[in-house]
Amino acid sequence: MAHTVLRTSGALLLTLVVTLLGAPAFAQDIVLGASVQLTGPVANTGRYYKDAYEFAIDKINAAGGVKVGNVKHKLALKLYDNQSDVNLSVRQYTQLISQDKVNLLLGPFASNFALADSAVSEKYEVPMVEGGGASDQIFARKFKYIFGTLAPASNYFASTIDMLKQLNPAPKTVALLYADDAFDVSVAKGTKPLIEKAGLKTVIDERYTSNASDFNSLLSQIKSANADAVLVAGHETEILNFVRQAKSLAVAPKMYSFTVGVPSEDFRKALGKDADYAFGMTAWLPSASLKDRWFGDAVQFAAAYKAKYGYDPDYHAASGAADVEALAEAIENAGTLDPKKVRDAIAKLNFPSLYGTITFAENGQISLAQTVIQVQNDKVVAIYGGKGFIEKPKYPMPAWNAR
Repeated sequence: MAHTVLRTSGALLLTLVVTLLGAPAFAQDIVLGASVQLTGPVANTGRYYKDAYEFAIDKINAAGGVKVGNVKHKLALKLYDNQSDVNLSVRQYTQLISQDKVNLLLGPFASNFALADSAVSEKYEVPMVEGGGASDQIFARKFKYIFGTLAPASNYFASTIDMLKQLNPAPKTVALLYADDAFDVSVAKGTKPLIEKAGLKTVIDERYTSNASDFNSLLSQIKSANADAVLVAGHETEILNFVRQAKSLAVAPKMYSFTVGVPSEDFRKALGKDADYAFGMTAWLPSASLKDRWFGDAVQFAAAYKAKYGYDPDYHAASGAADVEALAEAIENAGTLDPKKVRDAIAKLNFPSLYGTITFAENGQISLAQTVIQVQNDKVVAIYGGKGFIEKPKYPMPAWNAR
């Protein structure tokens, strides 16, 4: 594997990472292009996609690459660092297509990025498969060239709210907090009717500024309203600040649940024992039942991933690897690199992967149920799924000074 890092001067200060994977190809490489957050506020999650893309490409190349007709090709990855800047990301995707002449696109992390970047893929009619954006807004525009391997954001808390009704004592009041970006707004929009349908009372419904660091006022409101359950749709850095400040102010509802953070090893390391009792959700857990053409199964994928990168993969990494697999499958099914024909092949996919069955709805988005998870003694435990409780939850959450 060879890595070339080019730094250009000027206002853009682009960092171009070109990664060529495997031995020289039997035929011209198939180049997949992407822009992800390698630096900036969300780089901690952005790296999951860089690592997953490289890891999956490496594995596919080691198995002989991708067949186009009867000719084998290696995959190559051309990756830009968007520095957590949406406008820069859009310019980079434009460059990937118009100047770098990549064959197909992989996505960025975060819904606001995928929302903007998918407009580039649509304009140039080059398909993008992304596993970093789940906002319903991305897939509501009837675009033909965007496909997503994350389930709709509007349904993220559905399993959690189902679980609330089964807890003892069942929560009666809910506080809903959400950041003002595309993903979290979609989460909130879908969650509000679910709360009402469950017979729960929403005592706080607050939208906050993305990348907020001060949650003291919101936490004081939660305490005053005596909310039983707190649901937060935000970013991992925000969630870390929320938990730390909740401890500082001694705010301990019966439970809290977050859209992000809980599945991540970094989240648990950052908070230590304070991460215990936190609920979250995930569409993926490494199970041997998830059979895979290239990795064997999801357990083998997770073990090999950690051995290579030194941290456990979560659903971000699994969805990123599945994005590469989806493109590989579609290329082989199409028998050509013509982007329009590959696009049509993506739309017809139905294959087992380490992430689950990859098949897309008419709008281009996948459908996967969320499993409720909880941090218990520094480990992620699957708590609740479509068939009820999997393991016993630690509930209600004790006061901070009683842990």
